[in-house]
Amino acid sequence: MVETARAKAEGLLDETKGRVKDAVGGLTGDVGTQASGKLDKLAGKARSEFADLYEAEETKLEAAASFIKERPVVSLAIASVVGLIIGRLLLKKRS
Repeated sequence: MVETARAKAEGLLDETKGRVKDAVGGLTGDVGTQASGKLDKLAGKARSEFADLYEAEETKLEAAASFIKERPVVSLAIASVVGLIIGRLLLKKRS
């Protein structure tokens, strides 16, 4: 959780830095600085979005782990059925 908050903060910082570079480049007419700013802005936005995605996946993993701990017999039955289905599918392809 701390890592995702840090990644979000770094993403927002990169995005802000990109906005500033973009504005400075636009005011001074420096196309290179403006392009670098747009790139930083995009990278910051991507970093923030991936942090949100990671956080959502971490929550799903925790939910699955708690389900397994609370209902081990049901979890074992589900895993057995999935294993049988995969085994049947693989054996049919060999024939």
